[in-house]
Amino acid sequence: MVNDGSTTNFLKQNAEELSKIYSGIKIISYPENKGKGFALREGVRAATGELIIYTDIDFPYTHESFLKIYSTLKNENVDVAIGIRGEEYYAHLPAARVRISKLLRWFIKTFLRIPTDDTQCGLKGFNQKGKEVLLQTTINRYLFDLEFIFLSARKKLSLKTIVVELRPEITLSKMNWKILIQEFGNFLKIFVRSFLTH
Repeated sequence: MVNDGSTTNFLKQNAEELSKIYSGIKIISYPENKGKGFALREGVRAATGELIIYTDIDFPYTHESFLKIYSTLKNENVDVAIGIRGEEYYAHLPAARVRISKLLRWFIKTFLRIPTDDTQCGLKGFNQKGKEVLLQTTINRYLFDLEFIFLSARKKLSLKTIVVELRPEITLSKMNWKILIQEFGNFLKIFVRSFLTH
């Protein structure tokens, strides 16, 4: 579990209590917010399992979705299992976020040659080959997912998409416009790399 510089409802004593209750948990915490991509790399770097599955702190996806990702990695010859979202996912999103998500998917489908246009689902799993690639990503915020899938495809890892579902009670938040502008710059970096790595 990675605390990405948050001081809201997360104190040293909270970490100590969690560690006592769940003896197998590792808690990584640092004082400055660095972004989701940075936090995921820190967590993955510390993970010791043969297979790794990551998601968000609110665990927005169903238990069955986790099991599908795990079963695919365990029983099939797959390096990276990519959760993808069906149309019902968009019923949980604010209208502006729906438009942004679908625009990003259009950009990916139009300009990048990767196995899926849905790269931003917060549920993915991989083996040690996938771990090695994820640790090579450099984007610190949301588009690290896209960078991970892009690099995995370029390195010819075995990828499989799996339709996953949100828990019914989940409500997703609005996106910050400042972050969106930063992420557009990150998309351009990946787009340029797609030409350099042909």
